[in-house]
Amino acid sequence: MSGTLYLIPNTLGANTRGGLPAVLPEDVRNVTAGLKYFVGEQAKSTRAFLKRVGVSTPIQEIDIRELNVNTPEAAIDALLAPLLAGADGGLVSEAGCPAVADPGALLVRRAHEKGVRVVPFVGPSSILLALMASGLNGQSFAFHGYLPTDAAERAKRLRELEQRSRKEKQTQIFIETPYRNKAMLDALLQTCDAATLLCVAVDVTQEAEQIVTHRVKGWPQARVDLHKRPAIFLFLGQ
Repeated sequence: MSGTLYLIPNTLGANTRGGLPAVLPEDVRNVTAGLKYFVGEQAKSTRAFLKRVGVSTPIQEIDIRELNVNTPEAAIDALLAPLLAGADGGLVSEAGCPAVADPGALLVRRAHEKGVRVVPFVGPSSILLALMASGLNGQSFAFHGYLPTDAAERAKRLRELEQRSRKEKQTQIFIETPYRNKAMLDALLQTCDAATLLCVAVDVTQEAEQIVTHRVKGWPQARVDLHKRPAIFLFLGQ
């Protein structure tokens, strides 16, 4: 009989308000602490997370394997092998929920194909938390990951998404690499209609958290420091 693949959310940063218990329930921490096999994007950061959780097995005795953007699809079966042999395992993201904007989705899909039980755990999702706090439409929304980095292509994509948002009354959500946050905000303010509602959520769940929603016209740039901070961008066309 195969083991269970637990989907274990990570914190969204090192300075979580209230510490680990504020974002990871006790039963999640307890199950995680008892596992001896993990798949994460980077072994080093996965070990750091497990130390914070307080695993019962010495870290050096835990089997940690990597699954990231450089992992070939042909290697997925090898990552699943311990579970097929009967061991339980945990899939950990670098931040937030595994398999959401995360290469771990490949492992989850293969687990289903092989009949391995998949159990998602409760934990922080910057996407949903930002949507909750934005005041934008939570009945209809779409997450797009990263938008094009080329300025012209990005502006074209923003116009397409704004038109869709206005027509369908649908909140559009996306992320950006922290060092490109300022360029993304500038593009939004230059491209979107003045009446469009824009939300920027920075350092969600962290001590330095900032979440601001305002129309593009007169959007208060000075209120949000985006410099090299993880951010979620949301807008709703009007």
